[in-house]
Amino acid sequence: MNLARIKAIFLRQLFLFKSNPTRLAGIFLWLVIDIVQWGFISKYLGSLGKDTFSFITVILGAIILWEFATRIQQGIMMAFLEDIWTQNFLNFFASPLTILEYLGGLVLTSITTGMAGFGTIACIAGMFFGYNVLKIGLLLLPFMLILLIFAVAMGVFVSAMIFRLGPSAEWLGWPIPLIISIFAGVYYPVSTLPESIRGIARIIPPAYVFESLRRVLYPGVLGDKFMPDLLVGTVLALLYLVAASFYFVKVYQRNLITGSIARFNAESL
Repeated sequence: MNLARIKAIFLRQLFLFKSNPTRLAGIFLWLVIDIVQWGFISKYLGSLGKDTFSFITVILGAIILWEFATRIQQGIMMAFLEDIWTQNFLNFFASPLTILEYLGGLVLTSITTGMAGFGTIACIAGMFFGYNVLKIGLLLLPFMLILLIFAVAMGVFVSAMIFRLGPSAEWLGWPIPLIISIFAGVYYPVSTLPESIRGIARIIPPAYVFESLRRVLYPGVLGDKFMPDLLVGTVLALLYLVAASFYFVKVYQRNLITGSIARFNAESL
């Protein structure tokens, strides 16, 4: 892969933000609304629990991390969709750009905007609700790494699905983070789920992150499974990333062979 071409895709996305600042609303506006709303909800619930339980510590930390993953997934999907909507997708491949370099540029852009969004909501949570996302220390890094890898895998998979089924398949992509959050135990322990569906959490990397996060927030219950869980979460996230990338490339090759790529625009598919 040529890094200069990946950088070119990345810079193009940045120039789009510069030429139309309203695009920034898609990165920051929903994040700010979510964190403010959940901050007040957590504060209210915390007042009911008095000093026995801190909802802000448990809920707000999980929301900040999950929003980070969600924005990365949606960032890749939206950048891909915009190239389809503007019927600009084919123009890229009139150049020596390869599909993996194109994908690499979208992923790099999405990670950058995801990190910017994470920093913004972490500051808001600190200033308005007294929540310090750094209170878990260096363990924040492996948590974010697992979520980042899995979010990229989700974004690539959803883009491949749109590439295979057409732009209208975007409606299948938007609810995916919400569906995964149910089984991953983002807002509650996995043990809360009915036993019949609890096993699904074992194949979802974020489940290992949020179960571990709750152990960190409650000193004394870290347990022997903490490090093995992080390792399993990392391996699973990497497997999903490889599988999603492989699927995207296969869909691209199929569209080349069948000629579908020549018709790939918002009106024809």
